[in-house]
Amino acid sequence: MARLNVAPTKSNLLSIKEQLSVAEDGYELLEQKREILVMELMHMVDKVKILERDIDKAVSTAYPALRHMLMAIGRDEADRAGKNVHYDYILKEKSVVAAGMNFGTLEFQPPVKKLNYSFLNSFAECDKVMIEFLELLKLLTSLASIRTIVWRLAREVKKTQRRVNALDKQVIPTTKETKAYIESVLEERERENVFVLKSLKSRNGGSSLI
Repeated sequence: MARLNVAPTKSNLLSIKEQLSVAEDGYELLEQKREILVMELMHMVDKVKILERDIDKAVSTAYPALRHMLMAIGRDEADRAGKNVHYDYILKEKSVVAAGMNFGTLEFQPPVKKLNYSFLNSFAECDKVMIEFLELLKLLTSLASIRTIVWRLAREVKKTQRRVNALDKQVIPTTKETKAYIESVLEERERENVFVLKSLKSRNGGSSLI
C-alpha cells in the first residue's frame, strides 16, 4: 500500500498521528453530514411526489373548467373577459433551511378570491377558471422551488460522498500505512540502540575484569 514520502522521525510520527486523527474525525463528520443530506433529500423527494399528485389533480379540474367556459361563452367572449379581469398575485423570494443549508425559493401568494362577473360583465365560468389556474400556478411554483432544492441537495450529497470516499479509500489508509512504517523504523532503531548499548556495556564490563 502507498505511504507518504516522509522521513521516519519522531517529530514526523507525531505529525502523522495528528493528521490521522484529523482525517478520522473529518470522515466521521462527513459521514454524518452525508446521512443528514440523504435523509433531507428523501424527504424533499417525497414532497415532490405529493406535489406532482396535487398538480395532476389540479390539471384534471383546471383544463376541463377551461373547456367548459369556452363552450359556454365562446372564445371571443373569453378573450374579452381575460383582458378585463385582473388578479394581482405576488411572487415572493424567501430563504429555506434544509440540512443546515440555505436555499432561495419562490413563494406564490394568490390574490384574495373574489367574483368579478357581477360588475365586470364577466361570467361565473371565467372566475372558476381563474381560480383553478391560480391554484395550479401556486402548485407549480412550489414544485419548481422544491425541485431546485432537490437538485442542489443531490449535488451536495455527491460532493460529500466523493470526500468521504477520498478519506476512506486514500487519505486514511495512506496515513495509517505511513504511521505504521515510521513506528516500525523507530522500533527497529530502538532495538539497534539497545543492542549497541548492551554490547558496549558488556565490553566495558569485560575490560574491567582484566
